[in-house]
Amino acid sequence: MTEQGPAQVIPMLREYLTLGHREVETGRVRVHLATTTEDRTVRAPLRHQRAEVERVAIGREVAEAPGIREEEDGAVIVVPVLEEVLVTRRRIILKEEIRIRRVTTTEIVETTAALHSQVATVERLPAATPDPESRRPRGDGDDT
Repeated sequence: MTEQGPAQVIPMLREYLTLGHREVETGRVRVHLATTTEDRTVRAPLRHQRAEVERVAIGREVAEAPGIREEEDGAVIVVPVLEEVLVTRRRIILKEEIRIRRVTTTEIVETTAALHSQVATVERLPAATPDPESRRPRGDGDDT
């Protein structure tokens, strides 16, 4: 209270700000994929290996049986073949050797292979006709 009488209350205007959001379609995109196939000839070397067997007659007496050995930097494997001959005394005769040679050949072969690739085409489309309900902002506390 004041000397002039009771205090007067004057209502003031108060504003509130509510934020909302809405989805707006601005355009569309359509993507087309096209697959192409192209036949290409490819070349590659193929290595073949075969064994050649050569029998070499020796007919020589040896003191003991020789073992299997390699010659020509491992390209030839020599397998001794032994025979015992009965005489008044027994002697070991190297009858023959079997030589197995590794032979490597290379040839170029051609074959056709199908290669697939895809190309994407992007097409821009206008937005669909907007729905009037989608223009209304959706704020906090909205029940819609």
